[in-house]
Amino acid sequence: MSTYKLVWPHCQSRMRIRTSEGTHIFLRVAYLQCLNEACGWSVRAQFEMTHEMSPSGMANPEVRLPLADAALRRSAMKPVDTHQIPIQGLEAKQ
Repeated sequence: MSTYKLVWPHCQSRMRIRTSEGTHIFLRVAYLQCLNEACGWSVRAQFEMTHEMSPSGMANPEVRLPLADAALRRSAMKPVDTHQIPIQGLEAKQ
């Protein structure tokens, strides 16, 4: 399982979602806030579902998204960012 993470473009700090609301079955509006008190930036964002990467095993007939083409599905399979700083004590033992 992964956690969605955004980094602020101003101070490069992490952010938190203060509140969000669904406006459509495929669209969610969120209000975000920087965790760096010195920065204090806040913003409104929209998260939209645009393509189906693989069909659901429990399909709802009201859910109709275009199926992603092969190129889009391949781009989703790119390796995870390997430039992350390891958490102390959890580095791989050699």
